[in-house]
Amino acid sequence: MSNGHPFPDLVGAATGVGSLPGTDAREAAKTATGALEHLPFLPELPARGPGADMIGRSAGLLVELFAQTEPSGWRFTDRPGRDTRRAHSWLGEDLDALEEFTQDYRGALKVQAVGPWTLAASIELKYGEKALADRGACRDIAGSLTEGLRRHLADVRRRVPGAEVVLQLDEPSLPAVLAGEVKTASGFQRLRAVDRQVAEEVLRDVVGGLDAPVVVHCCAPRVPLPLLRRAGVAGVSLDFSLLTEREDEDLGEAVEAGTMILAGVVPSTDQAPVQSRAVSDPAGSVQGVRTLWRRLGFAPELLGRRVLVTPTCGLAGASPAYARKALSLSVKAGQSLVDNPE
Repeated sequence: MSNGHPFPDLVGAATGVGSLPGTDAREAAKTATGALEHLPFLPELPARGPGADMIGRSAGLLVELFAQTEPSGWRFTDRPGRDTRRAHSWLGEDLDALEEFTQDYRGALKVQAVGPWTLAASIELKYGEKALADRGACRDIAGSLTEGLRRHLADVRRRVPGAEVVLQLDEPSLPAVLAGEVKTASGFQRLRAVDRQVAEEVLRDVVGGLDAPVVVHCCAPRVPLPLLRRAGVAGVSLDFSLLTEREDEDLGEAVEAGTMILAGVVPSTDQAPVQSRAVSDPAGSVQGVRTLWRRLGFAPELLGRRVLVTPTCGLAGASPAYARKALSLSVKAGQSLVDNPE
C-alpha cells in the first residue's frame, strides 16, 4: 500500500543513511556519488553546526514555520533568523555539489529529511513545551513539511534531471512517541503517547502528498513496521542488529506486501571489534540477513531485489577514510546478496 510510487527496481544495491563526516560539501558529494553506483544520496554534514544537524536542516525545509536554536535546543519562532538562513545556505551548497558530481547521471537518487513525529518531538513551541504536546501543532508541522518537501524534490529534479528521486524520512523518535517515552522540555516528565491511528494518519498524509517513493528510516528498537506499511511507505530502513525474532512476522508481511528493506549492517565507526570482521569479510556482514530470509521462507533469488545494504547510523562520527570504506563495504555486501543468497 505505497503512495503509488514504488521503490526503484534495484538489484544488489547499497546506499548510505545520510550523514557523513567533515564539513566539505564537495568532498562529501564526491564520496556519496562515487562509492554508490545504484543509489547515491545527498549527504548531510552535521559537523558544520546548528542548521546542518538533522533537526535544523529539516526545520529549514518547513514552509511558513521557522525555528532557531536556544540553550535548550530548537524552538519555533515568528520569523526566519540566522539559523534558518544557515540551514538554507548549507543545503544550497550541498545541492550545488551534488549537481556537480551527477552530471549526466540517470538512475535512483536518495535525499533525506526528518519526519513529522521526530520534528514534533524535537522542537519546542514558543512557550517552551515540545510541539509533540500540541496535536494541532503536530498537524501544522506535517502540512508545512509536506509542502517544503514538494519544493525540495522539485529542486533536486531540476538539478539532476535524470534522477529517480527516493525520499527518506528519518523517524528515530517514532517508537518513543508511540510509547509515551518522549521527555517534556523540562526533562522531568514524559509526554503522553500519541495514538497509533493518529500517528499513522499524519504519516500517511505526508507520504501521500509527495510524488516520490518514501522510505522511513528508524534506527531505534521496536520499529512499528505494520503502521509504516499502512501509511504507504515504499521501504523501511532499520538497524539490523536491533531486530529480534519478535519482528519476524511483521517483517515477513512487509516484504510480502512489496516493502523494500534497507538493512543497516555495516558498522559505522572504525572502533568496534566487529568492524575488522566486516572489513575482511563484507559478505559475512550480511550473514544475519540471509539467516532471517531463510527463517521467513522467502526464495533466495528475491533477496538481492528486496533488501538493500547500508551502514548503521552514525557515519558522521567516523573518519572520512572509514566513511568511504563503509560505503564500499556496503556495496560489496549488497552484491553478495545476489551472488551468494544462501
